[in-house]
Amino acid sequence: VQLQASGGGLVQAGGSLRLSCAASGRTSSRYVMGWFRQAPGREREFVAAISWSGGSTRYADSVKGRFTISRDNAKNTVYLQMNSLKAEDTAVYYCAARPIGIATMASEYDYWGQGTQVTVSS
Repeated sequence: VQLQASGGGLVQAGGSLRLSCAASGRTSSRYVMGWFRQAPGREREFVAAISWSGGSTRYADSVKGRFTISRDNAKNTVYLQMNSLKAEDTAVYYCAARPIGIATMASEYDYWGQGTQVTVSS
């Protein structure tokens, strides 16, 4: 499966952005989707994940209550709505997919998109 992330940009602290991740290829498979981020000089970290049905989600503590992950399987697209953005949310955001089960470690995901830059100015 191929993943294409989009929607990043420059936003002021307190603002919002919505990231999208479009899947193509073997989209008939039921993939768990995740969002990760990587800031300069830091390791890639888990942000959020969602089951294929959308019935289960998981968030990093740092984004709980501010970010919402959702998906539209008819469009093969996963979204990350980011509200109340902070300077520390600045990073390259990646979407990822794995066949079964929500996971929070990057090494557990099989497919990755190219990343989209999110910059939050304070």
